[in-house]
Amino acid sequence: MVIGIIANTTKGNILDVVSSFTTKLKKEQIDYQLTKSISEIRGRLKLKAGKSFLSEDDGIFKKSDIIISIGGDGTMLATAYKAHTYNKPVLGLNLGKLGFLVETDVAQMDSVIDILKKKKYTIEERMVLSGICIGHQTGELIAVNDLVIEKGGWPKMIELTVWVDDEYVTTFSADGLIIATPTGSTGYSLSTGGPIVAPTAKAITLSPISPHSLTVKPVVLSSEQVVKLRANSPYKDIQISSDGQRVYKLPPPLEIVIKKSDRPLKLIKTSLTTYFETLRKKLLWGIDVRVNKLNSERKD
Repeated sequence: MVIGIIANTTKGNILDVVSSFTTKLKKEQIDYQLTKSISEIRGRLKLKAGKSFLSEDDGIFKKSDIIISIGGDGTMLATAYKAHTYNKPVLGLNLGKLGFLVETDVAQMDSVIDILKKKKYTIEERMVLSGICIGHQTGELIAVNDLVIEKGGWPKMIELTVWVDDEYVTTFSADGLIIATPTGSTGYSLSTGGPIVAPTAKAITLSPISPHSLTVKPVVLSSEQVVKLRANSPYKDIQISSDGQRVYKLPPPLEIVIKKSDRPLKLIKTSLTTYFETLRKKLLWGIDVRVNKLNSERKD
């Protein structure tokens, strides 16, 4: 087994984390590969003789069996995008603030290595979105979390028309529309009032961004349905983003067809945490803060 390590080198303590992780891997006789982005701190890392750095574009994903993402949710999303391309399973070690998408925390590093060595994990397949902009050379847009069509630099709303399986749904004015996977339901979609969808559910969520109507609400569709969207604006362009990381500005009217990707994302799942435990701990889902406040006052 070869583990590919991708790390967010902007994190202040990333040197210590990568050093500790690679040292532990060597102790367990687990082979690993590092990305070129880590080469800036190479002189301070105790690397195995002959260890080289591989590019993230192809090398590390081709030569690794498992990908480890060290950072926060942003690092995980960027890593997951490329891991999906090469059909490689990925596991996240959290160094960020929230770390909802990542599976484990760096404090659990020893447990993670033991689980990987003994192969006491499962591979969970997550739905991924595929989008094609009609008449534009953007190629296929892949999103682990969401595809977002929005007004961009225009200060006013844009007009959005939605079809599902070629059936007209509605036309409305808003700042934009979020098309989210179950994985992305706890991201941007949630902040606009979208529902929380279990990650293994087969669903696509449409969540309007600040619609100019009280009757326009989020809609949950089957993952087998195909969404067509037309966005129009008097402004020079409309913005479309994939996972908030790959952004395109295209002239209106913009038409895009969105559906489930033929290939799922493979996430490594351990027994160290569960989805609903993460909801409670990191999003405080279902937690009555009044009770906690009352208990705190009683202690005082």
